[in-house]
Amino acid sequence: MSVLAEAPVPASSAGLDSELLRHTPYDGSRKPFSIALAPLDLAEWFEPDPRLVPTLAERERLLADKRDVVFREEATSRPAQRETLDLVVAYLTQTSPEIWRREGDAIVIVPAGRSVRLDTDEPPLMTAARLVSDDLILMTPGPEGYRLTAAALCFPSAWSLAEKFGKSLDGIHAAVPGYPSKMARVMNRIFENLKVDQPVWRINWSIYPDNELHHPESKERPRDWFGGADDVAPQAFVRVERQGLRRLPETGDILFNIRVHVDPFTAFRRHPDGTSLAAGLRDQILSLDPDQLAYKALTEHRDQVVAALDRIAQGA
Repeated sequence: MSVLAEAPVPASSAGLDSELLRHTPYDGSRKPFSIALAPLDLAEWFEPDPRLVPTLAERERLLADKRDVVFREEATSRPAQRETLDLVVAYLTQTSPEIWRREGDAIVIVPAGRSVRLDTDEPPLMTAARLVSDDLILMTPGPEGYRLTAAALCFPSAWSLAEKFGKSLDGIHAAVPGYPSKMARVMNRIFENLKVDQPVWRINWSIYPDNELHHPESKERPRDWFGGADDVAPQAFVRVERQGLRRLPETGDILFNIRVHVDPFTAFRRHPDGTSLAAGLRDQILSLDPDQLAYKALTEHRDQVVAALDRIAQGA
């Protein structure tokens, strides 16, 4: 499966409509704040991205200007980083050679007209991240369970790498409603038992006032997004993360790859199932308890967002 079926097209092109609402975890098929893992076909490890070129350009900018914000590593993670780079290069060049072409010690990204060298002194995980739209995170087993030991995280969803780096799986998710009491044991068991040949994936959603990919602010940061707007639909976006989870065969570390999709509320009006999808998102928001609303930064904006989705669901 090609990660990029054709050369990128401008954001204004109707060709990008096929990317809108690719994933809809609010459609009633799963509950919010559930793990909801599904088997991942490694032939589809990375998703197609018609916006690969601008996405990689944004990643290059962030790595150059905000390296300490978007990249962290422990020295002991280098073997897993190298393994990750080797797997990413093999996948890209084998599945989409028209996009990623190996030339000696470099990968040429054909649509971008540039190459990424593989024989540099930079951390291998950073090199791997220069090739794909997904962020890459490594979790390493230890006495405290799995810890975050390396990350190229340019496109977090209100998630501070500085705050989370080095923490265990439980420490990273301590603020997630229901995690300590309900999900912690399940998540740790999943990590412990994940097989090399049985990768998994999941998706989640959040609401944002823009389509920016880079949101490194902490979830605890107050957000005054929509002011007193009567209709927030023109300003509101659904942000969906597709998270892949696989065990590396040599080091045994676990690799997250995270692809972000950002869909404007206006996309519901253009989608054949848009009214039902808007209704599903409305219903999920209404089902959230106070802690869940706060975690999704919807406490102050819930009624505005629900009203906008309700209008769309009613065809107004």
